Amino acid sequence: MKLRTRLLVTFLTIIILPLLLIIISFMSIGVHMMKTQEEYGISNPGIMSIYKTVDTCIANANEIYDALLTEVEENEMQFEDKEFLATINDQIGGASSYLIVRKNDEMYYAGNEIAAANIFHKLPEYDVEAETEEQASYYYTDMNKLVKQIDFIFSDGSEGSIFIITRMNSLLSKTFLLDMLIAIAVIMIFTSIMLTKWIERGIFIPITELNIAMKNIARGNLEYTLNTDGKGEVGDLYRNYENMRMQLKENAEEKLEHEKQNRELVSNISHDLKTPITAIKGYVEGIMDGVADTPEKINKYIRTIYNKANDMDRLINELTLYSGIDNNKIPYHFHRLNVSEYFKDCVEEVGLDLESKNIKLDYSNLVDPETVIIADPEQLKRVINNIISNSVKYMDNTQGIIDIRILDEVDSIRIELEDNGKGIAAKDLSNIFERFYRTDASRNSATGGSGIGLSIVKKIIEDHGGYIWATSKEGEGTCMHFVLRKYKDKKEEKEAIN
Repeated sequence: MKLRTRLLVTFLTIIILPLLLIIISFMSIGVHMMKTQEEYGISNPGIMSIYKTVDTCIANANEIYDALLTEVEENEMQFEDKEFLATINDQIGGASSYLIVRKNDEMYYAGNEIAAANIFHKLPEYDVEAETEEQASYYYTDMNKLVKQIDFIFSDGSEGSIFIITRMNSLLSKTFLLDMLIAIAVIMIFTSIMLTKWIERGIFIPITELNIAMKNIARGNLEYTLNTDGKGEVGDLYRNYENMRMQLKENAEEKLEHEKQNRELVSNISHDLKTPITAIKGYVEGIMDGVADTPEKINKYIRTIYNKANDMDRLINELTLYSGIDNNKIPYHFHRLNVSEYFKDCVEEVGLDLESKNIKLDYSNLVDPETVIIADPEQLKRVINNIISNSVKYMDNTQGIIDIRILDEVDSIRIELEDNGKGIAAKDLSNIFERFYRTDASRNSATGGSGIGLSIVKKIIEDHGGYIWATSKEGEGTCMHFVLRKYKDKKEEKEAIN
């Protein structure tokens, strides 16, 4: 639940729940007091009778008095009929009143015998001379009762008096006030406890759990999870924590992997630099010690030293380029290149080197002579050289063959470089473009390398907007495929659309 919704529910609960419970308490206490009134002789009291004011009670008593006085004047004999008196008593019961009829000094009729017994001996004497309503009204403070008297003569000449006994109520009785105060206090305590528990379960407990989780993160424990299906801000907070934890964990793992790769790089470079340096030292010592005692030997030693120095330069360049890849700072200088002309020059350049290594180079170009791509010529040449050097490095055939093919794919060109070397195992094929990955774990001097050549190739091709993959079969050879988009000017695009 969202915090805004939770606050709204809390606000409405604070208002509505206590109000509802107070109304229920109000009605319950009223019902209880009504039963109490019935015990005191008020028949069929209404729920509002317990909240009547003194003025209301007096007005009701006066109204009953006037009605009965009219009845007496019209036909006083009917007040000798107890059934008639019972009917009148039932009618005035809702006004907190009941009747007592006295004949001479005896109680002739009582609407509430228990209450009548308590007040009968205090009732005023027969006074036929009373002419006004005020003279016929009496208030008994100790009993909180208003008594109105109407005198008449029974048919047998006996003196008769009708007394209207009305219970006087204040606005709210002390008992009612005390009961309501207790009820309100209980309601407030109940509402506070309920809301406190609800807010604690919905906010404070999740925040405490999140605090514990953050402490675990601070201590480096990235395995401490917080899972929730909850909605709202708290649920979002839990999910954000999980996203942060997973990101931190991923970053930590990447950092460890990066450090491992860097250590492996240093080890690989150290190994690959040590090999040519050792060879250079050996050949230099051979020259210094006079082992190379003929011009032919000296020339051979010097050429070998030169080649080893080139190997070292290549390794250092790869290391520099790797640093550029790692920081996404490879320098590119893109130009429009004619495919046929560019790859013809590349083939001529690498062909001489391959010929000296007794490797045959086949080249075929099946694209239109006017086909143009956008590329960095130096970086694209690096791609070709890295792939070919890999093929040469793992060539185990007495007659090596490298086949370069340029194929047309409508909007793109596909370049294939295939060799007849020892091939790559299927389990290694999907990993060869990863940094530092080497299918040859032995790292002998013949197949030494930093393990970043193909990762550089992949990065360059992807930065050109292309993609690269490899196919291979062990014992038969490997084929590298990469695709580059053709360049089309606006005029060509319009013609293609039309």
